[in-house]
Amino acid sequence: MITLKRIKIKFKNRLQILIILIFNNFLAVFYAQELPKNERIVTPIATKDTLVSKPESLQDVVNASADNIRNDVPKRMTYLNKNASIQYQDMKINADYISVDWNTGEVFCRGKLNEAGRVIERVITEQGGKKYETDHFNFNFKSRRAIAYNARTEESEGVIVAEKTKKVNDSVFFMRRGKYTTDEYFLNKKDTIADYYLLAPNIKLIKGKKSQVITGPIQMYIESVPTPLALPFGILPFSDKRSAGSLIPSFGENQSVGFFLNGLGYYQPIGEHFDVKLMVDFFTKGSWNLRPEVNYRKNYRYSGSFTSEIGNTVRGIRGLSDYSKSSTYRIGWRHQQDPKANPYFNFSASVDIVSNRFYNNTVNNSHIFNQNVLNTQQNSTVSVTKRFLTLPITVTGTASYSQNFADGTVNLRLPQMNVAINQFYLFKPRDGVTRQGLIENIVVNTGFNFSNFVNQVKQEDMFKAQMWRDMQTGLQNNLSISTNTTIAKYFTLSLSAQANNVLTNKTLTRFYDVVNGREENVYNKKIAGFSTFSTSASLQTTLYGMLNFKKGSTIEKIRHMVIPSIGFTYQPDFGNPSWGYYRRYYNATGALTPYSIFDGGIFGSPSSGMVGAMTYSIGNNIEMKVRSKTDSTGVKKIKLFESLNISGGYNFAAAQHKWSMINVSGQTSFLEGKVNLNSSLVIDPYKMEYNAQGIGSRTEKFGHFNVQGFNVQFSVPLSDALLGKKDKKKIEERYNTKGEIRNENYYFDDDHYARFSQPWTLNVNANYAYTKGTTRFGNRVASIGLDGSLKLTPYWNINGSTHYDIVTGKLAYTRVGFHRDQRSFVIDFNWVPFGQYKVYDFYIGIKANILKDALKYRDRNFTDPTAKF
Repeated sequence: MITLKRIKIKFKNRLQILIILIFNNFLAVFYAQELPKNERIVTPIATKDTLVSKPESLQDVVNASADNIRNDVPKRMTYLNKNASIQYQDMKINADYISVDWNTGEVFCRGKLNEAGRVIERVITEQGGKKYETDHFNFNFKSRRAIAYNARTEESEGVIVAEKTKKVNDSVFFMRRGKYTTDEYFLNKKDTIADYYLLAPNIKLIKGKKSQVITGPIQMYIESVPTPLALPFGILPFSDKRSAGSLIPSFGENQSVGFFLNGLGYYQPIGEHFDVKLMVDFFTKGSWNLRPEVNYRKNYRYSGSFTSEIGNTVRGIRGLSDYSKSSTYRIGWRHQQDPKANPYFNFSASVDIVSNRFYNNTVNNSHIFNQNVLNTQQNSTVSVTKRFLTLPITVTGTASYSQNFADGTVNLRLPQMNVAINQFYLFKPRDGVTRQGLIENIVVNTGFNFSNFVNQVKQEDMFKAQMWRDMQTGLQNNLSISTNTTIAKYFTLSLSAQANNVLTNKTLTRFYDVVNGREENVYNKKIAGFSTFSTSASLQTTLYGMLNFKKGSTIEKIRHMVIPSIGFTYQPDFGNPSWGYYRRYYNATGALTPYSIFDGGIFGSPSSGMVGAMTYSIGNNIEMKVRSKTDSTGVKKIKLFESLNISGGYNFAAAQHKWSMINVSGQTSFLEGKVNLNSSLVIDPYKMEYNAQGIGSRTEKFGHFNVQGFNVQFSVPLSDALLGKKDKKKIEERYNTKGEIRNENYYFDDDHYARFSQPWTLNVNANYAYTKGTTRFGNRVASIGLDGSLKLTPYWNINGSTHYDIVTGKLAYTRVGFHRDQRSFVIDFNWVPFGQYKVYDFYIGIKANILKDALKYRDRNFTDPTAKF
């Protein structure tokens, strides 16, 4: 092997222009002396060129290498053969063959060929961090134009492969039969076939600060199969910055609203912090929906969005019984402040105001699949919170808006301000550290609440004169003082007192209107107030019981913890006429009936009747320890009852029914907390007697203990991890033969069968409730809900949910969904098969950020107005 030589040659003016142009457009040419065959040279070039007339030095050294370099002076030709490589500044070209014709200015580069004449190693050019690949290309350094064949250009998140590429200048390229894809496997050359691509017969690539691709007719291919998604043109911006552009609509047909285009619109960024979307939905039977949206964000400060929907929904055919027309609107605002922006000030908003029948008439599928259509109430809140560095108070201002879709009324609090004073102790501990005794443990909690409130106003009366007349204004102060201490080491004594002070601008006068035969409530504009207070004391301890088992038994021990508590509560009778809070009126039967002048008020009304009651509660916790070989300690703790509580009371001051209802509640879990069971029971110690109509009333006959209410809730989050097989080895540990390319998520056994994990979840929720009240047989509610998913393969997933009403024997809201991961894009299908909100939705979306909003296909079937829920 002959030693490689280094030759320095100075290029003249024409050659310098040639090299700069070639490196900017995937080409390079250099001058070198002829070498013997199979001899390689590495050439730093900085000397004389005999092929051009005017010498001119280069800006840097050109390093060139090849196995064979030949210069034909008479024909003015330069040839580079085998492993040709040129590097100049940040540019580098690798090719198998390069030739330069100095007479015409034509330069030709070609990749390595196999015996059949096919390119097996392509020409590769790297510059500025980008890579370009071609089979072969021609370039004319005089006209600065080039033509490349099978050029591969990586742009942004994707790659363009064109049969023929023509360079007009340094920033404009024309391509014929170009394919664009964002398939990561194709980008990384793990696969020679893209799972999808966009094919256009003509493409214009513009490079610069705002690079973009403009195409003629464009069609989407999936697995090399053409799809119905075809557009007359396409514009794809390649930039790290946001770009304006059209939003491609989805399309479909619905029996009640006709054919439709959904989401046709325009996207426009505004500066660095705002962007705007304006979308519109069209339906052939006359429905339309306008959906503007504004998003804003300032990093480390705040983010939010404004959304709205305004439209007309037309269903059926004019003149027929199923024809209907309705107007809908929705206004939404979300604002969230970064917690780090200001720890002493926070502003947040969650506003969603809709027309009363909006969800029943919506043509927006997302409201159905998100189950918003099942809402019976809509709440909106705007909140401002201010904390102080030196003051022990927190000030919160809110405005809230609550809609009730059942009766069409609205509750509004505007504004509401709460001043909370931080909890503090009245006395310091003697030693400065430990608090002991009742005095040192006295703690005070207090605060003020100012509110303007209007209740159950019709939506059409909002912000009209009637609403302002009905609005109530009030101020409330809550004060509580409490303390505790330990008595005889094992008992905890707690004392507390509470006071509530209210000031309001309206009072109630109630009377029976004999003429109209109805009860009338008249609110008087009068400033009035009331104060209530109560005191309580309680004594509590903890008892433990242990049951040990013989050695060798599976059960080691059972521990029972009991927390008994007894207390006493006193509250005066604020219904006494001496307080002035209650008055009387004659009802329809002529009976003298008491009522509070603060009934229906902004902060409620004081309670009537003296309370001098003894209260009791018994808390239970039962745990069991069993021997376990799987546990490192050799024993395993099992909770039989996390809590089992019994509570009630006896009111010495009550005229009748001194004993209260007995409340029992329990909670436990199984399978290490995976399965939860909650239950509650209400028992009436007095006998209930019923009349001929089946209406009951409580008697004074104590000791019958009839069930007044019962509720049990059962939830089981099942999964493959919870109920897995004993062999818990992972797939990759059991089968070491892994698939390639499209099968890389599969493992294969010795018989070449594919093996893969199939994770699944199944959440079972059951509920049973019984309420007796004053009826003989009571009311029952029983239902079971299922919500789960199953991964059929690493790329297929099925999910769904359903709800079955056991009492009526009918299925309620049910949804079924399929998800398919196609590597570069996803396919989703969601279906609500029956009920009032019957709908299906089919979606194909590209994963790449640059295309996820521009390329999609949807087919929808919206609400069927004739279906019954």
